[in-house]
Amino acid sequence: QLVESGGALVQPGGSLRLSCAASGFTFRTYAMSWVRQVPGKGFEWVSSITDDSRVTEYTPSVKGRFTISRDNAKNTLYLQMDSLKPEDTAVYLCATGWRITGPISGQGTQVTVSS
Repeated sequence: QLVESGGALVQPGGSLRLSCAASGFTFRTYAMSWVRQVPGKGFEWVSSITDDSRVTEYTPSVKGRFTISRDNAKNTLYLQMDSLKPEDTAVYLCATGWRITGPISGQGTQVTVSS
C-alpha cells in the first residue's frame, strides 16, 4: 500500500514536500517513482529513484526544481518541490517501478499552485 501526503495550495515560487508512506512490501528493494495527473490530460511521469538512491531521474520540466529522495528505514519516499509553477498543479501519486507513466491507482495528494 502507498499513501501520499503533503499536498496543499501554494503560491507560485513556493515550496512543498510530498511524502509517500509504503507498507505491505519490501520497500527497500524497489525503485520508486512519482507520477502526476491533471484531469483530462492523463498521467505524467515526474521522477524516479533507484532502490539504493544512487540514481535519480526527472522529467525535463521539473529538473533543477524538484528533488526525489527516500528513507528506506522509514519506508518513505519524498518529493521536495521548489520554485513551483502553476503548471505543476496536479494530483501527485507514487508508484513502484522506474519511469512509470500510468495509469496507476491511488488517492494521491493534490498540489495547487495559484496566486
